[in-house]
Amino acid sequence: MEIEESLEQAARRELQEETGLKNIPLTQIHTFSKPDRDPRGRVISTSFAGLLPDSLQSSLKAASDASRLDWFRIQDLPRLAFDHNLIVQKAAETYLTD
Repeated sequence: MEIEESLEQAARRELQEETGLKNIPLTQIHTFSKPDRDPRGRVISTSFAGLLPDSLQSSLKAASDASRLDWFRIQDLPRLAFDHNLIVQKAAETYLTD
C-alpha cells in the first residue's frame, strides 16, 4: 500500500498490476491480524474479492508484477503460504453458497 492510497485504491492497483484487470467491483472481505500469521514479521492484511465476468476469464494473463497466472477450482488449490488458505476460505464464504 502506498502512503497516499486508501485500502480500496491499493487493492485495485494490485489487481491491475498482477492481472491487468481494471474496473472490477471489489468487496472487502476481512482483515487478518493474528500476530504470528507470517513468520517473517508482523503483517496485517485486508483482503478484497470480486466476481469476474466469464467474458474476461479467458483473456487473463500475468501483468507487470506477476510472472505467471493460473486458474484453479477452489477445491483444487495448491498449498498456499502462511494463512492464505484461510483468506481464500473467507472469500468463498462471502461469494459461494451450497
